[in-house]
Amino acid sequence: MELVWLEDFNALAQSGNFSRAAELRHVTQPAFSRRIRALETWVGVDLFERTTQGATLTDAGQHMLANAQEMTRRVYQMRQEAREVAGKQARSLHFAATHSLSFTFFPGWVRAAERTSPIEAIRLHSDNMRVCEQMLLGGEVQFLLCHQHPEVPPLFPAESFYSKVVGTDVLIPLGAGAQELSAERALGGPQPLLGYTAESGLGRIVSARLRKEPQPPHLQTVFSSHLAAVLLSMALEGKGFAWLPRTLAEPEMTNGKLCRALDEHWDIPMEIRLFRPSMALSDFAEDFWAKL
Repeated sequence: MELVWLEDFNALAQSGNFSRAAELRHVTQPAFSRRIRALETWVGVDLFERTTQGATLTDAGQHMLANAQEMTRRVYQMRQEAREVAGKQARSLHFAATHSLSFTFFPGWVRAAERTSPIEAIRLHSDNMRVCEQMLLGGEVQFLLCHQHPEVPPLFPAESFYSKVVGTDVLIPLGAGAQELSAERALGGPQPLLGYTAESGLGRIVSARLRKEPQPPHLQTVFSSHLAAVLLSMALEGKGFAWLPRTLAEPEMTNGKLCRALDEHWDIPMEIRLFRPSMALSDFAEDFWAKL
């Protein structure tokens, strides 16, 4: 049995789709499928039900999931601690953070955290929410920093992780041509939306908000990206409007380059949360967590 098989298993269990999981694991889909089949052969049972829509865990796969996630986290932690003890690596904190928070929130927040708990070294992995979740699940990082909404839970079991609120933010519908967008709305035409892809955590939050609304606005998605910074650039060019985090768009709002496309009813308040596994981390990481 190989560790990579467990990592593949975790990725497929999370995504429910062979092509998306293969992309997460940076391998071709045929190679990924062979590794999943090799794991099933080793275990001796089918772990997934294959359908035209994707893959769902069998009862045996569901039973194995929590242990597989725990094992991969422990193996990576064991390697990290062994390197630190041997002096081969500085005592590091490993973070995964979504792109928008990596650029806007993380630098100032971690500087403030260092005032009460000096940090020897930091390793930051910046990616979309789906990849960040997979890194935390697989034990490649100790902490995940992300936007969070109470009605949109992360794609990992809550009982296996702790979290702390470390900040707040709000998604605001913003565009460069607010007057033109308002005119289109008055005429009953669809408003051009710059949307998030399925990999985006912010996209999950926006989608949940629109599903909850009995009378959602008439929207037509004209462009999609998992990067809020890309959507901000497209909004500045007048290509449509996007729900953008205030932490990212505040300068453009202040100088008037971006203004509201929808009223405050459509704002989406969010928390900024730091997640960690419930299993014990290194003494260094535990000390950092305790002092937050």
